[in-house]
Amino acid sequence: MIYSPATIDKRSWLSLDEHPFIRPDRRFFTYNQYIQWRFGHRIHRVTIDAGFTCPNRDGTIASGGCTYCNNDGFSPASQLFRAKVYLKPSVPVQNQIDSQLPFLKKRFHTDRFLAYFQSYSNTYAPVNELESLYQEALSHPDIMGLAIGTRPDCVDDDKLSLLENIAQKHYVGIEYGCESIYDRTLQWVNRAHDYRCFVDTVNSTAGRNIDISAHIILGFPTETREEMIAMADALSDLPIDFIKIHNLHIVEKTALASTYHSDPFHIFEKDEYIQLAADFVERLSPRIGIQRLYGDTPKDMLIAPKWLTNGNEMAKWIQEELERRDSYHGSKCLAQPRVLSL
Repeated sequence: MIYSPATIDKRSWLSLDEHPFIRPDRRFFTYNQYIQWRFGHRIHRVTIDAGFTCPNRDGTIASGGCTYCNNDGFSPASQLFRAKVYLKPSVPVQNQIDSQLPFLKKRFHTDRFLAYFQSYSNTYAPVNELESLYQEALSHPDIMGLAIGTRPDCVDDDKLSLLENIAQKHYVGIEYGCESIYDRTLQWVNRAHDYRCFVDTVNSTAGRNIDISAHIILGFPTETREEMIAMADALSDLPIDFIKIHNLHIVEKTALASTYHSDPFHIFEKDEYIQLAADFVERLSPRIGIQRLYGDTPKDMLIAPKWLTNGNEMAKWIQEELERRDSYHGSKCLAQPRVLSL
C-alpha cells in the first residue's frame, strides 16, 4: 500500500486552546489520534527482528550494552512471537510479518500495518543492507510504512537520505533512544553517547518528512524528581513529534539487576509514578504526541517494581489524575510554541 504525502492536508497548532485532539475526555495528545487523523483509519505495528546489535554491545564504542537492556523484556507480545520462533533474525522479514498478521488482524481489527524494526539499533548497518531490509518489508501488501528504533549515534546523512527517499512514497517514523538529557545518567547506564549527540541527530533528521520520536526513562537514581520533570522542557524545545515515556523497571539478566541487588535504590510505586508522569505531561509541549506512558515487561522477567499494569490502564490513571487537577497536556509547558506541519 502506497500513500502520497502530498495528499495530506497541512495542519498546525500553536497552543493548547487551538489543539484539535486535547479535550476534557482525553487530556493528552496521543500517537494513535495522530495516526487516525493522518491516515483516516487505524494502523498497527508488526514487529521485526532483523538481527541488529548496538555499538555499545559489540565493542565498537563499549561493551555490555545499556545496563537496563534485556531486549526480550521490551514487549510481552514480542515475547510471545519469539517463543514461537517467528521473531528470529534467521527468519526472512516477510515470513516474520506473515506469521504475526493473523493474530494482529483479529486482535486489533485492522489490515494495515507499519513494519516496526524494534530489536536493538535498526540503522546499525551499511546503507545498502538497510535499504534491502526496509524494501523487503515495504514490498508486503499489508505494510504501509516503517517504524525504526535506533540510537542517535547510528545514523548519518546517507542513512537519513535513504529514509527521506523512502518517505516520498511511504510513511517513515524513526525512534531515537534519548533515555535522559543528563550525561551523568547516560554514563551510569553505559549508553556511550551524550545528550548532545541526540540533539544533533534530531536536528539533522528534522525537515525530511520523517516522524521523530524520543524515548525517555523516568526513575534513574542519578536524577532528582524535578530533574526528571525538567526533561519535558528540554525535549519541548526540539523538533520531535512524539515521545515514549518509560518508568524505570528492573529486568532480570541485566547489569542493572546486578546493581539493584547489590545496592538497592528507590523504584517508584504506582501512585508515585502516576503523579510524576502527570507532572511531566503538563510540562510537555502539546504539539508532541505521546506514544507510551508506561513500560511493561513479562511478569516472570520483572524484578522491580512489583506492581504491574498495562499501557491502557496507565493512560486511564493519568487521565483521571489530570481530571482531578483540572489540567491538560502542555498546560504548564515552558517552551515556546512550535508549529507542527506535515
